[in-house]
Order: sequence, then C-alpha cells, then structure tokens
Amino acid sequence: MAGPFTASELSQLRARLDALAHELGFDQVGVAGIDLAEDEANLERWLAERRHGGMEYMARHGHRRSRPGALVPGTLRVISVRMAASAPDAAPAAEVLADGSKGYIARYALGRDYHKVLRSRLAGLATRLEGEFGAFGHRAFVDSAPVMEKPLARDAGLGWIGKHTNLINERAGSLFMLGELYTDLPLAVDVRAKDRCGTCSACLPACPTGAITAPYQLDARRCISYLTIEHHGAIPETLRPAIGNRIFGCDDCQLVCPWNKFARVAAEPDFRVRHRLDAPDLVELFAWNEPEYLEKTRGSALARLGYRRWLRNLAVALGNAPRSLTAVAALRSRADDADPVVREHVAWALARQDANREAAP
Repeated sequence: MAGPFTASELSQLRARLDALAHELGFDQVGVAGIDLAEDEANLERWLAERRHGGMEYMARHGHRRSRPGALVPGTLRVISVRMAASAPDAAPAAEVLADGSKGYIARYALGRDYHKVLRSRLAGLATRLEGEFGAFGHRAFVDSAPVMEKPLARDAGLGWIGKHTNLINERAGSLFMLGELYTDLPLAVDVRAKDRCGTCSACLPACPTGAITAPYQLDARRCISYLTIEHHGAIPETLRPAIGNRIFGCDDCQLVCPWNKFARVAAEPDFRVRHRLDAPDLVELFAWNEPEYLEKTRGSALARLGYRRWLRNLAVALGNAPRSLTAVAALRSRADDADPVVREHVAWALARQDANREAAP
C-alpha cells in the first residue's frame, strides 16, 4: 500500500514520473482516474450488438475491464504512457499498398513486439519510482489484460478517441502504442483530452471493408486488423477482395487522418524493420516453411498469428495480386495443404487468379 504521502511529496513524485518516463523513452505520460462509467455503457452496447466478433475475451471478464479497482484491488489511479512504434526505416506505406505483389504489414509490427518493449519500460518506471519514494502498489499492462486503454489514455490527457476509434494526439497523430500502470498512488489526475476531429470524416470512407459504420463506431467483424490477426477461422469471402495485400493489420484509416502529418516514427532501435518485412514479396513469404516462419517472426507481433493463419492471409493477398505465373505456381504448391482453412483460401485465390486471366485483354 502506498504512502502516506504529503501533498508536497506527491507533487515531487509527479515531477519525477514525468522525468523518468522521458528517460525511459516514453513520448508522453499522464494520470487518469478510474471512473469509466460512460465507456462501460458503450462497451456493453457494443458487446450486445456482437460487434466484437469472435473476441469472446472482450466479454469474459465482466466489469473488470471497465472498473480498474475490480481488476487490481486498491487501484486509485492509472498512469498511462504512449510511445511511437512505427518502424523508422520502413518503405512508404502508400507504395507498398499500391504494389499488389508485395505484402503489407501494419507499420507497428515490423520490428520487435511493442508489448515486450513497453512492458519492460513500465516495470523499470515503477522500480525507479519505488527506489526514490518507497514501495507502492502497482501492476503494468500493455494490451495484456482486460484494460480500457484508450479511454484511460484520453482521461490522462494523452489524446482523444477519434472517429476511427483510435487515440489521436494533436502533436503526434495516432501512430503510437499505449501502456498502463495501475497504482494506489493518490496522484492528481490530468485534464481529459478534448475531441478535435471536428467535421473531418476522412477515415470513414477510407476503410476498405466499411468497418467504421458511423463516427466513433467500429464493427470488428469487418475490420481488416481483426480479420487478419484476431480471427481464427475462414475470412468471409465477401470481404477478401477488399483486404487487398494486407497480410497483418491495416493502417488505412490512420494514413488518411490529417493529424498524422504530425506523426513520428519510433526513436526506439528495437522497432526498426526486421527481415525486410516492410515491403516483402508475397510469393517469397508463401514459400516459407514453418521453421522459417517461427525464426523470422520470433520476438515480433507477427508471431501471434501462427503459421496456418499466416498462410491463410498470404493466400488471400495472392488471390488479390496481379495475375502472374509465379503466384499461381506458389498457390498450387499448397493446394493440398493439411489445414482445411488454408486449402479453402488457396482454392479461392487460384479461382481469383484464373478470373484475372480471363478478364485480361
């Protein structure tokens, strides 16, 4: 249990929190309270409408997601941090998306897994504070538990939740990752960020699959990030063509956001591109065997897919790729894959390639 701290000590602690967070590579830190009643109601509506698709874990934990004190008893405040994670040496996103022979991977996933980086830094932040001010209750999270990270970051002053449902910061856009430190420190809370989307709605028509059904409303069942990362079964056929060459995640709604003219690439060396995956050849990726996949995705966010979903996503992208004999040969090489989902997606992709040939002048 923290404290007791005097007002002067809490002020000193907050000053050190800001300084240490900067030293540890965080771009911003803020403090939020734990009242998320409005967001809890929104979450319950979203779940009731089944917009979470197969992400049953979103409903599994009851109110522990929206009530920090129920998840970690004794929690009084949430320290929220953000860190840019876009690979600084990545090929331009627009160029990769425009080349159907290449695979597009969300820019945050090209280097080391951000979960590992941020969690380690948060643990270091807590340790440094304890060394200076004494023990206090805390627990770190980076997308690793039932935590409403975007509402908490908003309440901590890190940005507002935009019409695409991502957090936007007026000085850094939206291409960053979040982490939280639940704590029993009675720190003063920061001012909640104001919504500055205004009349802009560029993100809505930019979504390839129409997943942003209205401002501030996302249907995960149509979202390419959900379909290529979270979803475990067959991708609905009607949505496959719109996925294009996106094989892990999607950045489209953020790429068109005017606030991302202020976006920063990662300063953290761990987020630099690994294995030239910023503009990879689809046929080459499809040729990887499972040991190659495991080796080249070790320590990155890509590893969470597993080899079969990796092949599934690549098959969709190859089906959407320009007609080529190499793409057809690659697909045919896996036509009898042991996994039925992979086989079905390969068959679909081959039919798409055949249709492209027939449509060619």
